[in-house]
Amino acid sequence: MKLTRRPPKKARIEIIPMIDTVFFLLVFFMMASLAMTVYRGVPLSLPKAASGEPREDRVSISVTRDGMIYLNRNQVEPARLTEELRALHEKEPEMVVVVSADGDVTHRHVVEAMDAARVAGISRMAIAVQPVEKR
Repeated sequence: MKLTRRPPKKARIEIIPMIDTVFFLLVFFMMASLAMTVYRGVPLSLPKAASGEPREDRVSISVTRDGMIYLNRNQVEPARLTEELRALHEKEPEMVVVVSADGDVTHRHVVEAMDAARVAGISRMAIAVQPVEKR
């Protein structure tokens, strides 16, 4: 009886497991980069607005419910806020100031913070809100 030999199979590189690995690494680095974002404000309960849109904030002024003012998470006396903002404005003239105020804070405290920014020479300001959930 004569046995015939089969020709040897050629070696192949399977690409599917490599694609799975690359996709997993992509997702991992995307999630890691999202975790590294820095929020410079104080956690507040922001009011909601339909016209709200995300912005990149450079300097954050946070006004808490009891009227305390924070500049990039550092508590600042209202009398010194203008000086601190003026020093930051000299370093970067095109900076944007985002005023984040608790939904229950009195209007007077928000106006004082915005006025301090205006006196410091800052013309680009925004008010932080939470976007309204669309139905």
